[in-house]
Amino acid sequence: MFQYHCLNPIANVGLDLFGENYTKTEEIKEAQAVLVRSAAMHEMELPEGLDAVARAGAGVNNIPLDKCAEQGIVVFNTPGANANGVKELVFAGMLLASRDISGGINWVLENKDSETVGKDAEKAKKAFAGCEICGKKLGVIGLGAIGVKVANAATHLGMEVYGYDPYISVNAAWNLSRSVKHISNLEDIYRECDYITVHVPLLDGTKKMLNQDAFAMMKEGVVILNFARDLLVDEEAILDAIKAGKVKKYVSDFPNSTTAGKEGCIVIPHLGASTEESEDNCAVMAVEELMDYLEQGNIRNSVNFPNCDMGVCAAEGRVAILHKNVKGLIGKYTAVMGNNNINISDMTNKSRGDYAYSLLDIDSPVTEAAVEQLKGIEGVLKVRIIK
Repeated sequence: MFQYHCLNPIANVGLDLFGENYTKTEEIKEAQAVLVRSAAMHEMELPEGLDAVARAGAGVNNIPLDKCAEQGIVVFNTPGANANGVKELVFAGMLLASRDISGGINWVLENKDSETVGKDAEKAKKAFAGCEICGKKLGVIGLGAIGVKVANAATHLGMEVYGYDPYISVNAAWNLSRSVKHISNLEDIYRECDYITVHVPLLDGTKKMLNQDAFAMMKEGVVILNFARDLLVDEEAILDAIKAGKVKKYVSDFPNSTTAGKEGCIVIPHLGASTEESEDNCAVMAVEELMDYLEQGNIRNSVNFPNCDMGVCAAEGRVAILHKNVKGLIGKYTAVMGNNNINISDMTNKSRGDYAYSLLDIDSPVTEAAVEQLKGIEGVLKVRIIK
């Protein structure tokens, strides 16, 4: 029997996947699994019995990843589950920046009581004219789940699309339209594109990647779209670029005091994944990841431990070991099993940075003595008995 706790409301279409072996608890200290969306977890005390945290979304800035790893808590996210919702909002932002739709709507609201509003609109609309996106050049920085969808959709709208991602996955490459020009030099996107949209994770190397130097290389009147993370853009510098006329519009899905209400900025209240479909997709993926980990020990879409999949356990037993990525531990595990007359029929070991994960399928149930010996090995963070 497993217990789970929700730190935020999670769509029922996901929670309904939990079967009779799962119960919801209002106390996090009783839970083996936690589901979260935006709740801040950095200051939380994580209970010893907690095995996994699933973020119903992609970003994990609200979760203490290293702290979780040190306690043997696997953190999952749901990449791609909200990709279509974000993609659609990117194009909404692109159109809002290209044509002064908001200005026109506001004009109608201001003149709604005028009997001649229809006639007056024919004269007033010139002030809100803009340009079409068909035929323009779009630069997509980051070709993950969202970036690929944006790039592909833009080609169908008649845009000339440039894609940049030095770390593009095989899956993303297969899904990318042949009409997208894969660019190896980021500066080419800066120099060539009329619209630039960024879809990369926030890392030390990507923080404020769109900065004063980048803006200086761009075309006059470029439109910048940021539906990934606000800190990817040096927002003080982009305000200067807007004043100088280098940047026509900055569209951001992340409200803050730097850009909210500023000239040339279209700021949306973080609506990228705020659709019923995205929330449902994220909930379903998060629950499926948790169930596969709790029931079979498989890790899929973790952000602090390596992915590892041995399928459904058909052996007599399965042991999962979360540990530091140091030499010699595998030999110690096999020695413990051998000393306890337990035969290992299959095993796998995967590593990711400072942390690693081992799954051992065994021919007989593991003994309490063997478990305690495994826990006592230096570098072992947590031992779980899957079966």
